[in-house]
Amino acid sequence: MSKVRAMSIEDVLVRCGELTGAADFYLERDPAGLAAELLAMGEAVLVSWLVAKGDEPTRDKTEGFRLLALHRQGARGNPSFNACRETCREIVYHHNLILHDPQAPETAQTVRLGAMVVRHLALFIGGKLEEAGLGEFCCSSRPVRQADTLNPANETA
Repeated sequence: MSKVRAMSIEDVLVRCGELTGAADFYLERDPAGLAAELLAMGEAVLVSWLVAKGDEPTRDKTEGFRLLALHRQGARGNPSFNACRETCREIVYHHNLILHDPQAPETAQTVRLGAMVVRHLALFIGGKLEEAGLGEFCCSSRPVRQADTLNPANETA
C-alpha cells in the first residue's frame, strides 16, 4: 500500500487559487470529485492544526463528516478555535450543494465559492499556527498585520 502525502496548508492555498481561477468548463467536468476535494482540503488544514498541537487526528465523523469531527477535536480546550466552526460547516454546505445537483447552471460558481471558503479556513488556521495569539474571532488577524507594521523589513537604523 502506498502512502499518499498529506496536503500542507500551502498546498491547499495553491489549489484553492487554481480552483477560483479555473474556467467554468473545468469546474463542471467532475463536480462530485471537486466537492470531495473541497472536503479533503478542509480536513488537511485541520489535520495540520492537530498534528502541530501533538494530537492524533480522529477518523471519526460528526454529522456524517470527518471535517466536523476534526473541528470538534481541534476546538477542545481552545475557545478561539471555535471561530472557524461556521467555516467548516460552510465547506460541508458547498459540498452538499454541489452533490445535490451537479448539473446545475451555477455549479462552477458554487465550486469557486467553496474553494474561497476552504482558503479562508487555511488562512485562519495558518495564521493561528504562525501567531499563537491570533484573535478571538475568525477574521481577527491584527497581530499578523501589526508585526509587519512594527518591524518593516526596509527600516534603517
